Amino acid sequence: MAAGGFSKLPNGTVVVALNLPRPAGDGPDTVRVLVHARNRARALTRLRNLGLRAVYLRGNAAPPTPDEITAVLHHPDGLLWRTDPAPLVPELWHPIRALLKPSPA
Repeated sequence: MAAGGFSKLPNGTVVVALNLPRPAGDGPDTVRVLVHARNRARALTRLRNLGLRAVYLRGNAAPPTPDEITAVLHHPDGLLWRTDPAPLVPELWHPIRALLKPSPA
């Protein structure tokens, strides 16, 4: 089960943050994924439609920080990720397609 949480925004939408195992298996073990959607169910459905099938949100143990909320609201896709835990040198957020694209072999 992934650690995560959500924040409901004043306009009724939510930002969901999840710590998930890295799909490709290379690099750091976990990534922090942010999703902006109309509700929690739609946020999880967006991730499942991208191939992350075993994604569940139970509880609100690790809600998104205000900086994370700002980052996902300013991204056109509303789906971002970066390594977790955040390294000492601040890492920029990446679009979700950069995480899910197949690695060159």
